[in-house]
Amino acid sequence: MDASGSRDDAGFQQNADMSFGEKASRGRGWLWAVMIAGLVGGGGWFWVSRGGSGAPPAPPESPGTPVELLRVTSDVIQTTTDAVGSLEAAERVALRPEVEGRLVQVLVRSGDRVAAGTPLIQLKPDRTQAEANAAAASIALSQARRKSAEASILTLVAEREAARAEVVLQEEELKRTTLLVEEGAQSQQALDRVTSSRNAAAAALNAAEQRIQAARTELVEIDAAIAQAEANAAATQTDLSDYRVVAPIAGTVGDIPVKVGDYVETGDVLTTLTQNQTLELRLTLPLERSLELREGLAVELYVPQIEEPIARGAISFVSPTVDPDSQVILTKARFANLDGRLRDGQFVEARVIWREQPGVLVPTTAIAYIAGQAFVYVAQPAPPDVDPEGAQQIAEQRPLTLGEIRGNQYQVLEGLQPGESIVTSGVLNLTNGVPIVPDIEPVSMGTPETTE
Repeated sequence: MDASGSRDDAGFQQNADMSFGEKASRGRGWLWAVMIAGLVGGGGWFWVSRGGSGAPPAPPESPGTPVELLRVTSDVIQTTTDAVGSLEAAERVALRPEVEGRLVQVLVRSGDRVAAGTPLIQLKPDRTQAEANAAAASIALSQARRKSAEASILTLVAEREAARAEVVLQEEELKRTTLLVEEGAQSQQALDRVTSSRNAAAAALNAAEQRIQAARTELVEIDAAIAQAEANAAATQTDLSDYRVVAPIAGTVGDIPVKVGDYVETGDVLTTLTQNQTLELRLTLPLERSLELREGLAVELYVPQIEEPIARGAISFVSPTVDPDSQVILTKARFANLDGRLRDGQFVEARVIWREQPGVLVPTTAIAYIAGQAFVYVAQPAPPDVDPEGAQQIAEQRPLTLGEIRGNQYQVLEGLQPGESIVTSGVLNLTNGVPIVPDIEPVSMGTPETTE
């Protein structure tokens, strides 16, 4: 080995020795740093635990989760079906003239309430009025003739009675003269004169009877003429009445689109008359309800933005047939409208009430689910190990059997009793048995309903 190689090996060994020393020195430095940090940390912890002021104290534990409670009550649950439709007046007519003519008078205003038979609109009846006047004059003339005929009959009857008395007198005179002639007290000539007078009296009586009969025949003809004149007058009055439009029913006058001076024809609508005191609603209900469907079922009416029903009526008609295409049953519900809140043609929402029974309702915000099981948290007294100055209640997880949903409320079939208080806010932040602190006093539920 040469000198250079020896020097290289010595240098390598020296460098290796120096590296090992430096590493050992550095390791001891880190060890000392860790020990000093541990002493400092431990001393700080000891100082803080002994009440030092170098770190803030931990906040006190909260007594419970703030929640809102609701006290459930027993209410009447309605099983219902909703439908929509428009109301129809039970009696509503569009008034048209029976004849064409010029409108000369409007006797009412839109919105007036009128009784049946009230005149509403008058048309110009020129020709018919003249005919009516002529018919009235004919009746008056015939009645005057009748009075004259009756007076003539009375005169003729008096004349007949006088003629009958004369006949009786002449008959007596004839008997007396005949007896005298037979006894020879009078001549045959005297008998002939008496016989002639008796015959003249009988002829006068017969003429009086004939005149009376003729007068009575004339009276019958006059009566027939009067009857004909009255019939003509009645027909004329009927024609005349066609020119006056009257109310066929009691009700409220609608819009009157015509004005005085307009010429109207028989097809023109002059106005409408609506009887709004009773209204009907046509409802189509599913065939599946046919066994429950009957007259007298309660129906409530609603309008948008108003939660309370505006009217309550009942089904008044159930169709005996089913619509073959939609398989629904036509029904009608009738509603009294004494206060005038309802209108003909008004769009409404209807609710058919199939049955009513007691039950419990809870808001949907109180319901939670685990693996498909619905439950609520029921406020219960806290167990004895809870700090008496902290939470006095805990949330107990209670499984429920739910019924139908109505708006924002569920019907509870099983799991809750009236009077119990449930949590309605922060349900997702709770667990079974967690302490709770009510934010407000429990309140009670509102009016319940369910829909099918």
